[in-house]
Amino acid sequence: MDNLLILLLLPIIGAFLLAFVRDAKLAKQLALLISLISLGFTIPFITGFVPDASMQFVEKFDWLPALGISFHIGLDGISLPMVILTNTLIPLIVLAAFSYDYKGDFYALVLFMQAGLLLVFSALDAFMFYVGWEAALIPIYFICALWGGENKIRVTLKFFIYTFFGSLLMLIAIIYMHLQVPSKDFELQSFYQLALDPTTQGWIFWAFFIAFAIKMPLIPFHTWQPDTYTESSTAGTMLLAGIMLKMGIYGSIRWLIPVAPQGFNEYGMFCLTLAIAGVVYASIIAFQQNDIKRLVAYSSIAHVGLIAAGVFSWTVQGLQGAMIQMVNHGINVVGLFFVTDIIIRRTSTRDLSRLGGIAKPAPQLAIAFLVIVMGAIGLPLTNGFVGEFLLLTGIYPQGIWFSVFGGLTLIFGAVYLLRMYQKTMLGETNITTVSFSDIKYSERIVLLIVVILVIVIGVYPQPLLHLSEAAVAELINQVSLK
Repeated sequence: MDNLLILLLLPIIGAFLLAFVRDAKLAKQLALLISLISLGFTIPFITGFVPDASMQFVEKFDWLPALGISFHIGLDGISLPMVILTNTLIPLIVLAAFSYDYKGDFYALVLFMQAGLLLVFSALDAFMFYVGWEAALIPIYFICALWGGENKIRVTLKFFIYTFFGSLLMLIAIIYMHLQVPSKDFELQSFYQLALDPTTQGWIFWAFFIAFAIKMPLIPFHTWQPDTYTESSTAGTMLLAGIMLKMGIYGSIRWLIPVAPQGFNEYGMFCLTLAIAGVVYASIIAFQQNDIKRLVAYSSIAHVGLIAAGVFSWTVQGLQGAMIQMVNHGINVVGLFFVTDIIIRRTSTRDLSRLGGIAKPAPQLAIAFLVIVMGAIGLPLTNGFVGEFLLLTGIYPQGIWFSVFGGLTLIFGAVYLLRMYQKTMLGETNITTVSFSDIKYSERIVLLIVVILVIVIGVYPQPLLHLSEAAVAELINQVSLK
């Protein structure tokens, strides 16, 4: 049951099955069943995981031995939380899509993307990491391009060009390092052990950083994100914001800093500054938004900026904060985008000025929305609080002003998210919202699960922190010795 290869193959098999299902109802049910089976297969990895610094559940065999490529995967305390996040959110995203009549091809793309994400988070071979990176990009491109808004082709093409450019830079760096490895392989540990000169590490650092910064996204690499999030189908936006952007943060922790530590020493402070600038910039833009979906998109940039700052602080508290906040952000942003989707479907508008008073006809939605907003803000006893506290604590040693400006995400976030809540839920109903119906069936299940996760992780975050603690400390120690 704890064979990691099976966990990767399940969504691929499911994708092939769903690709031929033309009945929308059957496609929904089958996609949900397969995603729940994948989630069930994740449980043995959680229960059997020993929270130390070792790599566990390792699978390795030669794939293209002539080129030094092996299929090498495994999990440690840094990758396991990402696998848990992916396999938890995919069933929620599938269930959230039940309100639409998507056929099997849509769900096949979702499951194929899930397989690519799992490969990214478990790969211990740089070439396999790159394969997973690209495998996750292809299905999300079609999900956004085929089921998006009226400007979907233009917006999705911009997204594809950005991400493909970053991927190309990363591939060049991977091939270069492969050629420097004495054994001519792509192994993660072989890359860690390379002793490259500072100049070489500098350009390798930037090649990886640009690829990862585009995915997160950090300013000034963010311009594809608001349009793509707004024009994509809600399921596509959830995949992008909930899971896919974590690829960039995870890649920075696993690959960027450990393979180019001298490049990080040279440019890490600049990257930290970019991340903090993103917090302030995106928050200011979010204040000005009257489009509810676009507001959540800029909110995501701000919160991810703080997570990235925690990574580039390269402290135990900063990395631990980044690990738990990646999980929390995924949960919260999926909840926020799902609520916005419900509002948009019921009212046929994204304009905040045309909304209001929804809490009266839809009290269950209003309560769930409030809990999710509190989690996103980082209210104590919600999931966002512990992560943001650790992030700010970790950033502080790099300079008090980084913590001050990073902390603005809490204040600014409270302002624009509570403003969004007030303009949608409170006040009197109007012609747009008077006939608004409350949540039901699949909507209620999705929001109930999100609310439970927000509260449970907020009250008792220790299991998640314990998973990553030893691996984070070991990785920081390993880099400091170089």
